[in-house]
Amino acid sequence: MISINISVVKTQQDLMHFIKFQWKIYKGDVNWVPPLIMDRKKILSKEKNPFFKHAEAEYFLAERDGELVGRIAAIKNDLHNKYHNDKVGFFGFFECINDQEVANKLFDAAKEWLKSKGLDSMRGPANPSSNDEYAMLLEGFDDPPRILMTYNPKYYLNLCDNYGLVKAKDLYAYKLENKKVVGSDKIKRVAEIAQKRSGIKITQLNMKDFKNEVEKVKIVYNKAWAPNWGFVPMTDDELDAMAKDLKPLVEPSLVLFGEIDDKLVGFALVLPDYNYIFKQINGKLFPFGIIKLFTEKKKIKWSRVITLGLIPEYQKKGLDAVFYWEIVNRAHNIGIDLGEASWILEDNEMMTRGAKAMNGDLYKKYRIYEKKI
Repeated sequence: MISINISVVKTQQDLMHFIKFQWKIYKGDVNWVPPLIMDRKKILSKEKNPFFKHAEAEYFLAERDGELVGRIAAIKNDLHNKYHNDKVGFFGFFECINDQEVANKLFDAAKEWLKSKGLDSMRGPANPSSNDEYAMLLEGFDDPPRILMTYNPKYYLNLCDNYGLVKAKDLYAYKLENKKVVGSDKIKRVAEIAQKRSGIKITQLNMKDFKNEVEKVKIVYNKAWAPNWGFVPMTDDELDAMAKDLKPLVEPSLVLFGEIDDKLVGFALVLPDYNYIFKQINGKLFPFGIIKLFTEKKKIKWSRVITLGLIPEYQKKGLDAVFYWEIVNRAHNIGIDLGEASWILEDNEMMTRGAKAMNGDLYKKYRIYEKKI
């Protein structure tokens, strides 16, 4: 019987093997969107990713008979444990052939590393945190993922279940169609009433003042999402890095700020679904991928509502409806009539209620798994 060897990523060559293993798993899968290799290198870099100023990670490769058969990361997020006062460790970047023995070896490697760090449970997948690509696709395998959302083979669910990982939380994705949203009397009425009562003013991102606009995001981001399950505040360095990465992709008319009496109360980040283009360039931005970003942009038909947040004292006043109404109409003006609102915690009543009010369809589900270690 051929044994499975688990090794730690130590060299840049190892790291490239870790990154490129996905191409083996998803070969022939028409719905998979290859990640940008340069982006993956940056995310996994313990020197370049500011996440690692408050976190540690170890990357593992599984090999059998000289062939790579799986990978996983074990992650210790000190900011998460400080914020939630717990000892949760994470696994992420999980990819594996359809073999339970290989999966078990990978999960065991992550588990033992996390235990050695004094942690008492393992949660994931987090790539590498809840502020990045998060959770495993549970339902909706017949469609490519929208930008910055995860995708995986269906058999991964069995690999997790059989290892003893259990549901910690499910996340939802709603499909929004322009004609269904504008045809909803409820969302229009709520938006009009909330606008009139509050006097909220919606403005779009000013690219000429990008640095100061990012400072405005910092004011809202950690306040708005603080009560949510699993939330981890983003540091200034992380927000700056995210802004830098997203700057070439943002559509200014879809990045919105809400002010009442000159006070910033909310923020929405909506991105065109560049996965339409990333799918064509097979992980390589240069030299031709960068050209496609410009030449193919007008063909993008989807957007993704990545974040829509209001600081707590302005929640449950219908102001989210004002944002949604603006988003749908502004997206239509640039030729985008399909949108995804994701990800939304299954028990986030405010967001699920808003999605339903817009006649949104719950068309994908994702799962965060957990196991005591």
